[in-house]
Amino acid sequence: MTGRDTLIGIVCLAGVVLLAGLPLVVADYGLSLAVNIVSYTVLATAWSLFSGPTRYVSLATVAFFGIGAYTTAVFVETLAWPLVLLIAMAVGSVVAAIVGLATLRLSGVYFVIFSFGLAELVRQLVTWFEVNKTRTLGRYVFADITASQIYWQLLALAVLVFAIGFLIGRSRLGLALRAIGDDETVARHSGIDVTRAKVALFVLSTVFMTLTGAIMAPRWTYIDPAIAFNPVVSFTVLIMALLGGVHRLYGPVLGVVPLALLLEYLLAHFPNHFSIMVGVVFMVIVYVIPRGVVGLVEDAVRRQVATKASP
Repeated sequence: MTGRDTLIGIVCLAGVVLLAGLPLVVADYGLSLAVNIVSYTVLATAWSLFSGPTRYVSLATVAFFGIGAYTTAVFVETLAWPLVLLIAMAVGSVVAAIVGLATLRLSGVYFVIFSFGLAELVRQLVTWFEVNKTRTLGRYVFADITASQIYWQLLALAVLVFAIGFLIGRSRLGLALRAIGDDETVARHSGIDVTRAKVALFVLSTVFMTLTGAIMAPRWTYIDPAIAFNPVVSFTVLIMALLGGVHRLYGPVLGVVPLALLLEYLLAHFPNHFSIMVGVVFMVIVYVIPRGVVGLVEDAVRRQVATKASP
């Protein structure tokens, strides 16, 4: 480990310690906003963990988020909280492995359409089960978990997803995924097990999405399929990741914070037009800054270096 890596590690650790103390100094609204930001940080970073290097655009985020939320709703009153999270992680992993093996041979717009359809399929299946088997559409979530505890758990999850992303970026798997993103056919002919690499990272990224949903469920008290599987979540995560920049691990965070604040404002002042405005924001981001904030910063730095180097 170089001196630069050590310095970065110390700065990150100090930042985590400061963020951990946030619930002790902010009011209820500030804590609610912090929970929202940290949850989207985990979701957007997990999305970028898979979609960034492979360039597979997934709209299935809310499918796994909802699976986690419903797992909590089903088991939280009868099982210990750690066991609930383990069950959610197992269910999400199994679904992700099945979906990955069946669909990651698709690419481009076909994968986008399938991932969006998957989220809707899971929502309809849960709705059918609730209506026909439990004779109710929603569930109450009674758990002795405070907003501060939800925040701390999400913060720990955020630290974990960044640590794993950092390690993957320096591993053979990370190199293989970047090769797949550049040209999947060339990667396959180079001896890379393309399907295995994609499925492994897809499952890993969805584990974090599932756990985020499971941890967030007690915050709502009551959930139904429309809440847990709201497609706006998938699009919001995609927008945030693109705004920050998906070619750097820290990129999505640069999109989460400003966009979370903007969406909070829009939801408070324009609740009836929220979805329309989210769509407008998405189009503006794609058109104006296709490489995200990170791309703008890197381009500016390159121009500055080129200017200084020129005679």
